[in-house]
Amino acid sequence: MSEQSTPWTPPDLTGRVALVAGGTRGASRAIAVELGRAGATVWVTGRSSAAARSEVGRPETIEETAALVDAAGGRGVPVRCDHLDPAQVQALAARVDAEHGRLDVLVDGVWGGDHLMTWGAPVWEHDLAASLRMLRLGIESHVVTAHALLPLLLREPGGLVVVMTDGTAEHNSRYRTGTTLAFHVAKAASHPLAVALAAETAPHGCTAVALTPGWLRSEAMLEGFGVTEENWRDALAQEPHFAISESPTFTGRCVAALATDRQRSRFSGRTLDSGSLAREYGIDDVDGSRPDGYRYVAEVLLAGRPADTTGYR
Repeated sequence: MSEQSTPWTPPDLTGRVALVAGGTRGASRAIAVELGRAGATVWVTGRSSAAARSEVGRPETIEETAALVDAAGGRGVPVRCDHLDPAQVQALAARVDAEHGRLDVLVDGVWGGDHLMTWGAPVWEHDLAASLRMLRLGIESHVVTAHALLPLLLREPGGLVVVMTDGTAEHNSRYRTGTTLAFHVAKAASHPLAVALAAETAPHGCTAVALTPGWLRSEAMLEGFGVTEENWRDALAQEPHFAISESPTFTGRCVAALATDRQRSRFSGRTLDSGSLAREYGIDDVDGSRPDGYRYVAEVLLAGRPADTTGYR
């Protein structure tokens, strides 16, 4: 994560307790850091730790994320946890309960299934074990996480649940051409998950949403283009539409703002995107721009128009 290049005054989450499940990398890591920058204690969970890597095989760890939270001014608590294992998640909940007795913000960013996908392979050609694993990671893990951790969020009114996903509800209402069935279903499942969580937690004063970044400059995306956050525009020679991309910090700032919005219940049950939240809260990315990624995708990229971010960032 690069140094921020534009001023950002975080909201105040001093004394709040957050948990970012799957907070090892990408948008979830940035969310953990920005919640910490706002003063929260942030529990960071995932399978990639200093002790062992997950099946994803990438080098980022939960300990690194927790250290970034500390450096930002919060308190990071790393816990290695497989969110497909109910016993491990229940043990995690018991630890948070013992230390704090509550949870104010739950961000569920568990995934780690991209490496399982054979791009463009129909279901009958795609490896069945890989397809089923993606469905478990994209659906079952969220149910396990909610079952164990939501009781902590319901103890005081006003809790926030954020289920991370890839794509707006409108975008995912159509088949994600070029992916595969299991990936599409795993990502589209976040939308009814948000609807159900909103309905079930509403009597307790909670807000539940799904949230997608735009075209995210994650560690893996930058690595794939052979660039860094500092020189990411060099990738435009390969993919001109990458000009609409955004840093993970952009989504992190949006979640921090959402966590302090006393009227956030107006969003409950909806799928939000970083671009729309940025407009709502007046948030800029680290370069001072305000990318509107999914509107660009719909109106420019999928419409077959030449790359041009004028009016979109």
